[in-house]
Amino acid sequence: MTGGSAERGGNASARPGRPNHPARPVALVTGGGVRVGRAIALGLAEDGYDLVVHYHTSAAGAREVAEAADQLGTRAHPVQADLSQEHEAVRLARTTAEHFGRLDLLVNSASTFAADDLLAVTADKWDAVMAVNLRAPFLLVRETAKLLTASRGSVVNIVDLAALQPWTGHPAHSVSKAALLHLTRVAARRLAPEVRVNAIAPGAVLVPAHFSEADIERVRARVPLGRIGDPADVVGAVRFLAGAGYVTGEVIVVDVGAG
Repeated sequence: MTGGSAERGGNASARPGRPNHPARPVALVTGGGVRVGRAIALGLAEDGYDLVVHYHTSAAGAREVAEAADQLGTRAHPVQADLSQEHEAVRLARTTAEHFGRLDLLVNSASTFAADDLLAVTADKWDAVMAVNLRAPFLLVRETAKLLTASRGSVVNIVDLAALQPWTGHPAHSVSKAALLHLTRVAARRLAPEVRVNAIAPGAVLVPAHFSEADIERVRARVPLGRIGDPADVVGAVRFLAGAGYVTGEVIVVDVGAG
């Protein structure tokens, strides 16, 4: 499908992944203060995007991203929101519109990751995971669709390998990410040709902070390249999808072949 910003005219010296708009492009990154979301936000700032940096509890991290963006010559607006609440997700989208008046890229990176057993997880815990991992991305796509249509922008959903594998130790998370991948495809059909919607499924690019060296070695042993990935690998995929005007409804697996 056509409709990607990379196909329009503009500054030929722009970095890969940067839409060629006369005005500076704007990206909304959820979970942009920590971990992979932070890396994505910083990478987009390097590419010249103005940012809305969403955070829930990581205010310090979001401020650091905003300060880094300022040093790079772009603007970043941190916004706190509890994405488990519908009105908060809607407010985040509307704040983006009010602050910048445009949106070129929505990156749904915020996620909750709860371990449990399928036969023990409560309905409340299940619903809490679905609210953040699935409903919030849906709400943000719905609420930003007009802005994205106006800019002929795109959406990137971070789904991780749980979208493709049955993680029995994290049933709600796994199901939510599989559903988010399907939402990606539904939205790609519905919003075409003006807006492209894609997903990225990262593997072990950031191990949990509590992992021991032995845990890390076990992860390394499972992957063909024998190394842990890096958030920069995901940033590269986001950059590609942001500029790939003929790609929509797809998922890029960034897992060094582990899947």
